[in-house]
Amino acid sequence: MSNYPELSWIAEARKHIGLRENTSKFAHSPTILSWLKALGAWWMDDETPWCGTFVAHCLQTAGIKFPKDWYRALAYLKGGNRLLKPAYGCIAVKTRQGGGHVCFIVGKDKATGKLVCLGGNQSNMVCYALYNESDFEAFMWYGQTSNPAQHRYDLPILSNIKATCVTEA
Repeated sequence: MSNYPELSWIAEARKHIGLRENTSKFAHSPTILSWLKALGAWWMDDETPWCGTFVAHCLQTAGIKFPKDWYRALAYLKGGNRLLKPAYGCIAVKTRQGGGHVCFIVGKDKATGKLVCLGGNQSNMVCYALYNESDFEAFMWYGQTSNPAQHRYDLPILSNIKATCVTEA
């Protein structure tokens, strides 16, 4: 991907790698609280699953429209354009018991062949996680165009990615 300009929402997402929620019930991450405020949330805590909040924040800073119910991971199935396969920068939507999870596709892991996903609320933090393509219900494009440029389907092969063993709730 180095021959192409970075997608602005992915550049924003990368700025937050390592950001952790405060697992105390009484104190919360000021950064996550600022995202919630900017997005117009009616709650102010980082205990509520925030993967959709992270994705909405990144899209908002890039000036890209996001779902009305941005805090619900599965709401990302209702907007954007459904892709037949993952593309760099698309939103991957996963269903799970009790809800869903959303993250950005940023490459493929050289060692495992799994998708490298950058997301929030992955083990209570913003980090990379590895998933099988079949783990996702859909890959959605929310870019400034209706479809990604063709070269975005050629996912970069990444090595030495420090991925987290993921819990999503």
